[in-house]
Amino acid sequence: MIIQIEPNIKEAELQALTEKLESLQYNTSQVSTQFGEYIIGVGKRAFDIRAIGTLPGIRDIHRVSDAYKLVSKKWKVRDTVIDFGEGVKLGSGHFGMMAGPCSIESEEQIESTIKHLQANQVRIMRGGVYKPRSSPYSFRGLGQEGLKMWYQQAQKAGIRIVTEVMMTEQIEDMYDYVDIFQVGARNAQNFNLLDALGKVDKPVLLKRSMSGTIEELLQSAEYIFSNGNEKIMLCERGIRTYEKAYRNTMDVNAIAMLKEKTHLPVIADPSHGIGLRSFVPPIALASVMAGADGVIMEVHERPEKAFSDGQQTLSYQEAERLYKGLRQAYELRSSL
Repeated sequence: MIIQIEPNIKEAELQALTEKLESLQYNTSQVSTQFGEYIIGVGKRAFDIRAIGTLPGIRDIHRVSDAYKLVSKKWKVRDTVIDFGEGVKLGSGHFGMMAGPCSIESEEQIESTIKHLQANQVRIMRGGVYKPRSSPYSFRGLGQEGLKMWYQQAQKAGIRIVTEVMMTEQIEDMYDYVDIFQVGARNAQNFNLLDALGKVDKPVLLKRSMSGTIEELLQSAEYIFSNGNEKIMLCERGIRTYEKAYRNTMDVNAIAMLKEKTHLPVIADPSHGIGLRSFVPPIALASVMAGADGVIMEVHERPEKAFSDGQQTLSYQEAERLYKGLRQAYELRSSL
């Protein structure tokens, strides 16, 4: 159960509401976010909601049987749209693309990528400055100094940036230089990190874990929301299965299912989803037709010289064709 309470509810009214729910054998938690005040009630006993609906200080009541309540579509009629400022929005009715290299490598690379994005009206740049790599000897990013350099150039160009945060200790240092915090697949169930990101007022791109179920992804999003941050995007990036022909198994089914279950925007990551450059465009297009609100992809001026993940990274020319195709696919989907 989700009870939306008035922002100016009196302490006595809040206490009366809590006591009433507890008398009905419901455990309660209060959640304050950027956009609302909520009481979450968890219990098994069925009762007539009119028993509490007439209490003062209540704006609305919603029955939500899902374990993930705040991110469930059962209580929020309109899908969430995230506004990044300066006309950059993502969510229902606002299709978005995020593109850039796997790793931020140099100032020259940043300048080149920004020019490429501007020429193609792509307003969000992806990139890694802290790279979680399978081998400790691989390139692991430029760190905080690289992030500052990247952010300053992107701001001048009106480009938003999304980059991965790996530890709670990094959040404070990164905060002033990030537009979107990305939670990678390896940290999708790092609940300490999710709790901490729930306390910041910046959007979070939450990727599905390597072997995570849809419900586990939604429960991870619930951690962020329940700590106060409603600005969440879910990312399908493929799961690890028995198949060895490609990097991951891109679960296009999950995109349609997530759009059914949650009001949060859903982003597709075909670069990691299949891991093979020539197959990224068709998987990206399939993801749009399945209902994705946006696509995040890896792009590099010379993929063969990329410091990481060159085999799944598109060249500028390949990316330009895909941007056009994605926009056409979204228009087609919207007309159906």
